[in-house]
Amino acid sequence: MRALGPSRLAGRARDPCSPLFGIVSVKDTLLLDQGYQPLRVIAWQRAICMNFLGKVEMVAAHARPIRTVTRAYPAPAVVRLLGPYRPQQYIVRFSREGVHVRDRYTCQYCGVRPSRRDLTLDHVVPRHRGGPTSWDNIVTACSPCNLRKGGRTPDEANMPLDAMPTRPRWMPPTRTALGLEDIPLPWRDWLPSI
Repeated sequence: MRALGPSRLAGRARDPCSPLFGIVSVKDTLLLDQGYQPLRVIAWQRAICMNFLGKVEMVAAHARPIRTVTRAYPAPAVVRLLGPYRPQQYIVRFSREGVHVRDRYTCQYCGVRPSRRDLTLDHVVPRHRGGPTSWDNIVTACSPCNLRKGGRTPDEANMPLDAMPTRPRWMPPTRTALGLEDIPLPWRDWLPSI
């Protein structure tokens, strides 16, 4: 096994999820609003700082604590804001997963909820007609509907949309949006099931 020299150790020391810290499984904290609704996921370091500043209260902790030289602190798994949340400060960036979450993993043409592998993105106004790749022009579609629609608009293909696409004001943190295979156990009571 290679020894950790000063340069390799320095790189790991900055990584709070490094095995040197002993908290490999403690990575993120679920942030709830005052009404216990999930807002987003923040780093556990930020959650601890917000807790010390009196901005949040800890609702649930991870099983493994965060250890310092002198003591151990509970690792925040779920925290709740004590003050109001300002959603206008939160910008939802466009992404494939974001579109699927917004559309609830459901085809916007036929209403079927296929497996994630069979989900595609469809331009309402096709790209070859100048349709942009944006929140207002992209919907979730199953593969058969996307192929059937082709390079036409929904009206031309006689395939009405279940809902017109819009930019979401916020994005609920969900298992797939977070890229997690398994939801951390303390989060399960707070996240909507998919």
